[in-house]
Amino acid sequence: MKKFKSLGLITAALFTASITLTACGTGTKSASTPAPSAAATAAATAKASTAPKAEKVTITIGAYSILKDSFDVILPKFKEEWKKKTGQTVEFQESYVASGSQATAIIQGFEADIAPLSLEGDIQKIVEKGLITHDWKNNPYKGNITASIAAIGVREGNPKGIKDWTDLTKPGVEVLIPNPSTSGGAKWDINAIYGAGLKTSEAAGKKDPAFAKDYLAKVYKNIKVLDKSGADSLATFDKGVGDAIVTYENELISRIQSGKKYVEVIPQYTTTIENPVALIDKNVDKHGNREAVQAFLDYLWSPDAQKVFADKGFRSVLPEVAKQYEKNYTTPAGVFNIEYLGGWDKVNKELYGKGAIWETILAEGGSK
Repeated sequence: MKKFKSLGLITAALFTASITLTACGTGTKSASTPAPSAAATAAATAKASTAPKAEKVTITIGAYSILKDSFDVILPKFKEEWKKKTGQTVEFQESYVASGSQATAIIQGFEADIAPLSLEGDIQKIVEKGLITHDWKNNPYKGNITASIAAIGVREGNPKGIKDWTDLTKPGVEVLIPNPSTSGGAKWDINAIYGAGLKTSEAAGKKDPAFAKDYLAKVYKNIKVLDKSGADSLATFDKGVGDAIVTYENELISRIQSGKKYVEVIPQYTTTIENPVALIDKNVDKHGNREAVQAFLDYLWSPDAQKVFADKGFRSVLPEVAKQYEKNYTTPAGVFNIEYLGGWDKVNKELYGKGAIWETILAEGGSK
């Protein structure tokens, strides 16, 4: 099959067409106002809790693609709980696209009330545009609702004998990975490979960015497809394209649980993955649904919701739930986090910025 790469960028029209509406109806709307103070917000919430509630309220979710399977279970659970507690019916409007594309859509006018995304950086883009006005990381979980690690998925029997990242550089091995220009998951995947190069060089005596770049470039030469999202990349792998896919561990676990004959390969060195969520203040204030949206946000950290995430292969951010599921996971001795790479500000500048490492690798590797 001729090698190809999908480098498409989202447009407003395409995004609008991608929105999946699971229910119709709208929430109560009011004119947009300046961001309230913490005291004013608390007072407004208290007043709303005592005022008569509308029969229904709409919550619009702008999420990254991989969360859909988990939310298919979580949303009905929350609707039932909220109905019992308040008598109010919640209707969800849902959109699931690549994390970077979702953040762009929200910035460009998609009025999501809540944004569960793949990367802290995607949330921060929304903050910088003034749409999120509170400290969204001010909770015990630093704003993260799920965790995972970057792993390699291979086909039944592991016919190519893939055991680590270096095996993805062998002649004849076709690799799938999403496109980091649109997919947050792709950045985690590339961070894992680049960081493994740093770890390998460090183990040999010196932490060497040049070695890590070459390490990543060798994997890039075998990439068959750069899909726009993690979900699209997995769909391509499901069609029989490629020998190996770089993705979230939870996605492999979920696929294996559903009957796919895949094998998870955990590299010696790989990165932890943390996925954040934030309430979009400007949109919530416009829609007048803060109480329900805040309750849903809080519910995502409940044991019930965290067990759903864990059942879908994520690593829970709740210690008590993580303990219950720890036998399901293997954590390699060489696992590292984003701080090992210098934090997201440094990574976005030096690895993904204009003229930075990834862009240079693309240019040097040429189009395929």
